[in-house]
Amino acid sequence: MGHRADAPAGAGGAWCVPRWSLWSLPARALAYVLLVDSGAAIAVVLSALGPVTARSWLIAGVLAGCAVAHLHCSRWIERIRRDHSHLPHVDLCSIWIFAGALVLPPLPAVLLVATIYLHRWWMVGRWDASRPPHRCVFTVSMMILAALAANGVSTASGLREHLQHGTPSGPLDLVGIVGAAAAQWGVNSLLVGVVIVITVKLRKIGEAVGSAGDNLLEVGQLALGSFVALAVAWWPGFALPMVVAAVALHRTVLIHQLELAARTDNKTGLLNAESWHLQARLELQRTRDRQTPATLGLFMIDVDHFKDINDRYGHQVGDSVLREIAEALAATVRRGDSVGRFGGEEFAVLLPMVERAEALVIAERVRSRVLGLKIDDCAGGLVTGLGVSIGVAIWPEIDEDTLEGVLAAADSALYEAKRLGRDQVQVAGAQRRLRWAPATRVPHVAD
Repeated sequence: MGHRADAPAGAGGAWCVPRWSLWSLPARALAYVLLVDSGAAIAVVLSALGPVTARSWLIAGVLAGCAVAHLHCSRWIERIRRDHSHLPHVDLCSIWIFAGALVLPPLPAVLLVATIYLHRWWMVGRWDASRPPHRCVFTVSMMILAALAANGVSTASGLREHLQHGTPSGPLDLVGIVGAAAAQWGVNSLLVGVVIVITVKLRKIGEAVGSAGDNLLEVGQLALGSFVALAVAWWPGFALPMVVAAVALHRTVLIHQLELAARTDNKTGLLNAESWHLQARLELQRTRDRQTPATLGLFMIDVDHFKDINDRYGHQVGDSVLREIAEALAATVRRGDSVGRFGGEEFAVLLPMVERAEALVIAERVRSRVLGLKIDDCAGGLVTGLGVSIGVAIWPEIDEDTLEGVLAAADSALYEAKRLGRDQVQVAGAQRRLRWAPATRVPHVAD
């Protein structure tokens, strides 16, 4: 169930609950989503039972205003993020949510979450056809439960009472802040991880908890949120400067994501051809400029009979094969070696400071690792027996002064490996009668 990307989500009855794509989810996923949504609804009702002071409502209003200002000023960033949907999504809402969870009673804390995500949906989400309404509701439900977990720790430790009276008490309250942060991060990670496990086929279970960078950014948001809570405990207006900091951080995160996207191949996560060439040229120049003699290795790697894999299993399985081989390459070469995808089924590896003997050991290790891969064919079977042909060139054994020349030498060795039967390693000779003829390589941006 979707709506047009250029129309509000409400158009065409997208918010008509019986028509939600939620109901087409697999039974386990549907049960889990409804359980989380119901749990959040019950928690909101229970949170309304406690008293709320006028000062708490004032703080909640200030935090909501700051969050709205932050998200409004960074709305163009969210729209760019939407247009580059393959990028990791970071919305930085946790700064304000965690601050509210620390200092507010449960009811204004959950209303703050609802206000933030309602505004975010209105500014960005309603234009995003890839996010059906039930996903928006589920996100709010998860964040409400995570915020209430942090709020419970803050209340039980006495931190919230100290903040409300403007009298934080040092080390014990620091323990309360750390405990509340752990509760919010833990509940959020658990809820997200479970839904990923039951709806997505993972290659590694660690993918369910996100990357180290994503988790570090989340921890950073919680740290900033704790300082916002301490600030508003003294005077609510002290939260205003954090709006500038949050927008600046939001912009920095986007720039980093776009730089990463510009450098990497979005199918395999390796360096793309242009970035690999740039890095390789710089490394070759550094190697040539060294005062003491140094060597540089270069592998050209081609997946054997890759067209047959696509023809037999389909392009989806072919893409999985490329991803698995890319992971095998990255895991098998040395730390500091540069691995890139040239497009199609061809890869390149740059190995600084490597001797011929070590380069051959690494190349054979790569070949053996790929040969041992077993990849799901999406039909209950496995794709096995994969082979790669590898051409190796070592500078300055190769009489070339440019990266293109070294590439051409490795290319020549690669095609010699294919001519001799594939699934093997060949080394470019130091001498040749004719100039190497480098293949013209154009990055396959769409792959």
